[in-house]
Amino acid sequence: MTKNLNRIKAVLADKQRTNKWLAEQLDKDPATVSKWCTNSCQPSLETLVNIAKVLEVDMNELIRFES
Repeated sequence: MTKNLNRIKAVLADKQRTNKWLAEQLDKDPATVSKWCTNSCQPSLETLVNIAKVLEVDMNELIRFES
């Protein structure tokens, strides 16, 4: 069972942005961003910081703390 560790998909929706847009901003493959959004894999801590900067949110908004 995969745990949903990040809220990237929810924050993108709140900001009315797409996976493709985020991939372009970070110079990442859109498939990689899609995996983050489905929680099938997680971005590195450094990348998570960059995602927060690009989306103009606190990094805590991108992380799920409940299990």
